Amino acid sequence: MSEVANETNKNNGDDDGLIGRQSPDIPGRFGEPMSVGHVQYSHGGGKAALSRPLFLCLHGWGSNEADLADMMRYVAPYNDFASLRAPLVLQEEGPGEFGSGSGAFSWFHEGVPTGDDLDRDIFAAATAVDNWVEEHIESGRDIVPIGFSQGAALAIHLLRVNPKRYRAVVALSGFVARGSVPGTAPADSELDVFQVPVFYGYGDRDSVLPKYELKATCAWLEEHTWLTAKDYRTLDHAVSLEEFTDIRQWLVLNNISSGIE
Repeated sequence: MSEVANETNKNNGDDDGLIGRQSPDIPGRFGEPMSVGHVQYSHGGGKAALSRPLFLCLHGWGSNEADLADMMRYVAPYNDFASLRAPLVLQEEGPGEFGSGSGAFSWFHEGVPTGDDLDRDIFAAATAVDNWVEEHIESGRDIVPIGFSQGAALAIHLLRVNPKRYRAVVALSGFVARGSVPGTAPADSELDVFQVPVFYGYGDRDSVLPKYELKATCAWLEEHTWLTAKDYRTLDHAVSLEEFTDIRQWLVLNNISSGIE
């Protein structure tokens, strides 16, 4: 975890403004500290292809760790991945062979929080993920966060917490926090220096995120990262095979994945 984020998070309590109001949707308060507990790895426990970047899969609202794990065979089939389950429970997991890949979970206390609520929740979630990375992934391993919706917003925010740690970001149908609450985007001042490659894809017919939100995210990423943005005609708040193909090409162009073997 970056020194600036660690320092900000030391006294993550009511007095420093990082914990906000009570959520009307999910029990708890916006910005409450959280931790990652459930992870689904690729074959070999995420250590079958150590010479290549590991993808950090971050699912969206109401989903679980199996969601993006299924997608990885299209996006980067020869890379390892670790798919993380969000810690906030919307629906408990049902019975299963391994007790994994079912239930509904969230990274935030609302589906798409806004304003100060988003700032606080996304910082808490990004800190939890960054702490998990520090504890479980060897320091020299390249990591590429890849997320959808909430997970895409979180993938982007990891750069605003610890930009040195992440090789690139794939954000699908995501959004960006405004970062107005002090301490919730501690690395913003240094982010431009790194010019981290980011692929941002979204649907032209997104019915969850308004078009101005998608364009604002593009504008923010254009200013702070090495951005490749693509919008997909007729696509709603979802992903597509065309998008997967574009991501694979982008990964090869940025020397992140060697593509088809």
